Amino acid sequence: MKILILNTTERIGGAAIAASRLAHALRQEGAEVEMACRRGKGPFYWDRLRIFLANGLSKRGLWQVDIANCGEDITKTRAFQEADVIHLHWVNQGFLSLRGLERILKSGKRIIWTLHDQWPYAGICHYAEDCTRFHSHCHHCPQLMRPAARDLSCKVFEAKRRIYAQADITFVGCSQWIADEARRSALTQGHRIVSIPNAINHSVFRPMPKAEARRRFGLPGEGKMVLFICQKVTDERKGMRYLEEAMKELPEVRVVRVGNGGDFEIHDEATMAAMYAAADVFVTPSLQDNLPNTIVEAMSCGTPCVGFHVGGIPEMIHHQRDGYVARYRDAHDLAEGIRYVLSHPQLAEAATQYAHATYNEHRVAQLYLSEYER
Repeated sequence: MKILILNTTERIGGAAIAASRLAHALRQEGAEVEMACRRGKGPFYWDRLRIFLANGLSKRGLWQVDIANCGEDITKTRAFQEADVIHLHWVNQGFLSLRGLERILKSGKRIIWTLHDQWPYAGICHYAEDCTRFHSHCHHCPQLMRPAARDLSCKVFEAKRRIYAQADITFVGCSQWIADEARRSALTQGHRIVSIPNAINHSVFRPMPKAEARRRFGLPGEGKMVLFICQKVTDERKGMRYLEEAMKELPEVRVVRVGNGGDFEIHDEATMAAMYAAADVFVTPSLQDNLPNTIVEAMSCGTPCVGFHVGGIPEMIHHQRDGYVARYRDAHDLAEGIRYVLSHPQLAEAATQYAHATYNEHRVAQLYLSEYER
């Protein structure tokens, strides 16, 4: 069996990391896997320009939506033609257009689509926030202001409805939350929907002595440390301002921010694993999320997590057993969660055990192989 994994990039972004890790896990099981990514940025720029113009030259929502009006024809490649299974991941920003997606679905090949956000079953939004229009019919995008721009969402929604009807798609939610949300969409009716978590390499993400990890980064050996990781620390969706508010109640605790605009930028997994091990608690105050790779990574390294009750996060953190789930957008409860984790060191072992049992490569690869073979 030959499997082709499609994702816009190979390493940039959570979906890319998850897709690459799955490819590695499948190869460990003896599967023949190739991964194809976007080859150029030309279609991406045209895609952004179309949204920018439709929204009256406003940048609002520019990076929260995708209209898939241009992209590559992956069906002409050798890898596609030889593959038995086409496994879609995050395919936006100029990689696959709706027309390209239609060609894939018409090919007659087995189609698996892992849901890293809500775009595949909504209109043009990656996260629909409180909007539930996609449950029954057209989805007006709450991210955009101008009627012409919002109308794009209806057009894309109806195009997806027509395209999806031409194939048998298995949608895979990385979390049970997103799988349940997908089942409510008018676009997924008649298609199989299952939940399979992301895989992680536990030979890389594993516990190590805290003192050794801190020396590696020149961090003090004494004192408590909270870790925050984000591709761009100023991303409002990741909730850094709630962490800053929470830390006012914990002036004795050090915060280390990793990412663009933070205290460190880390680009390799081994170094990232050491950073997790250096921390006493990992905090993810994200306001919208599916199944964050960072929580899996932190727990695998023996670092308990604190996060808001949103998306798939409550499935990953078991309240007061291996971490703390705070009330949504409640900075005070976030601070309480940090205190709780810092005062219960036994949570570290519980976090490690859960992560190694749930997200190990063999288990996740076998679950996907069963779906490929259906």
